[in-house]
Amino acid sequence: MASSYETLSPSLGVRFDAFGNPIGKAIADWHGCERLPDTPLVGRTCTVVPYARGHASGLFDAYQKDDGRSWTYLPWGDFASADEVDKTIEIYQKDRDFHTFVILKDNRPIGHASFMRYDMPNGSVEVGGVTFSPDLQRSTVATEAMYLMMKHAFEHGYRRYEWKCDQLNIPSNKAALRLGFQFEGVFRNAVINKGRRRDTAWYSVIIEEWPAVSQRLETWLAPSNFNADGTQKLALTAMALPKP
Repeated sequence: MASSYETLSPSLGVRFDAFGNPIGKAIADWHGCERLPDTPLVGRTCTVVPYARGHASGLFDAYQKDDGRSWTYLPWGDFASADEVDKTIEIYQKDRDFHTFVILKDNRPIGHASFMRYDMPNGSVEVGGVTFSPDLQRSTVATEAMYLMMKHAFEHGYRRYEWKCDQLNIPSNKAALRLGFQFEGVFRNAVINKGRRRDTAWYSVIIEEWPAVSQRLETWLAPSNFNADGTQKLALTAMALPKP
């Protein structure tokens, strides 16, 4: 009977109850998770810190370098002032329970992202509202910032880390796969954003995958993988992805 479930992920740990029904592996002593602490996340190329009003001016300056293309799929932007940056972040933190962190390079704000959709009883959280300035896009800093936020969640007991984006947002879909997320499917007619339909692609990394995902990211981020001018020796996409 067990052979019928051989195609399922080994991490599911399929077993059978007294009636022969397949059930998932036991999670011993589970008591849920707490909201992630507001602590700085320090990496080699960047620091990721909880948002404070003082970051708004630096974020506004960084976002002013964008020609407008970054705002197509985000629910906000572009911003007319530093005050608008601050008000937008505060509104989302208050009304949608976004838990926003700012990405700093040489102590200069160059982007922000949020933990959101907390499901603490089940140990699940999403990273969303990912807003990268031109100085951050397609950079080592961007990869390390996402790694630090993911690591923060798993180190505090979370079992599932989500990434969601517009199915038509090709760069975001590619970024999720590059970082080691597994594609789970598309929720059709999920959201109306800026007056248009959005079908949402779902991705995740789960606790059973995290050791392999983290090792892959740490190997790529290691100083030995970069030349003196900062260019990578081996692309992250060339490194084997963890099996689901």
